[in-house]
Amino acid sequence: MKIGYLGPKATFTDFAARQLFPEGERIPFVSIPECMDAAASGEIHAAIVPLENSIEGSVNITIDYLVHESNLKIIGEAVVPIRQHLLVHPANQDNWMHAEGIYSHPHALAQCHKFLHKEFKGVMLENMASTAAAAKYVKDRPGEKIAAIANSLAAEEYGLFIARENIHDYSYNHTVFAVLAQEGHNVSFAKADEPKTTLMVTLPSDQAGALHQVLSAFSWRKLNLSKIESRPMKTGLGNYFFIIDINLEIDDVLIPGAIAELEALGCGVKLLGSYHSRKL
Repeated sequence: MKIGYLGPKATFTDFAARQLFPEGERIPFVSIPECMDAAASGEIHAAIVPLENSIEGSVNITIDYLVHESNLKIIGEAVVPIRQHLLVHPANQDNWMHAEGIYSHPHALAQCHKFLHKEFKGVMLENMASTAAAAKYVKDRPGEKIAAIANSLAAEEYGLFIARENIHDYSYNHTVFAVLAQEGHNVSFAKADEPKTTLMVTLPSDQAGALHQVLSAFSWRKLNLSKIESRPMKTGLGNYFFIIDINLEIDDVLIPGAIAELEALGCGVKLLGSYHSRKL
């Protein structure tokens, strides 16, 4: 089974892929859209991409591409604890505190803001496509006084020295990774006990109380929502769609009934997936 993920090797997405599909062939992609396109075209069986971080919020490119550009379904998700470390080339392990540049993904740099402000105030911070890309960048430049923020898997993969462990600002920092596949594809992996259904809902235009009516459709059925989030429709100011997570796998009565009620109200509803969430 071919599993695509946001690469290069040793990203947190790679960690999720290794845990969910230990026997699969893991294929890295340089961007989230490329990974999702490969799943949509059948080049790979499933794509694993970041969906949401507990500190930085949703990964908007994943949500927007899933809604506007792709017909993939969410077939599972993994919740991964994020542990960020300061990595340097072994040649610089004795003078890492004199680093003149810190490289990482923008989310990782933001997640370590307090540490960087205290220990490297005024030092140049450089955005990279991923934490692993930052680790590889540092590995390839032993003569430069630079460091990367990445995980222990990246340190092992690229032979870097962990100068400081656990430099993230908040102890509870987790990222949710979505497993995406074409509808009807049989992609098997270990499921967890937490069911979830995700809907995309658009409201009827210029109708007062429309969002209240949407929430009521779930409320009186006692359907517990774990998330409701708005995103621009990209069709003009004031036009939004809503991503709604329901803590229940799709059934024959409750969720279909709620969808039918929403459609009767003039809402547009798209099922993005019904699946299980697994904590790694």
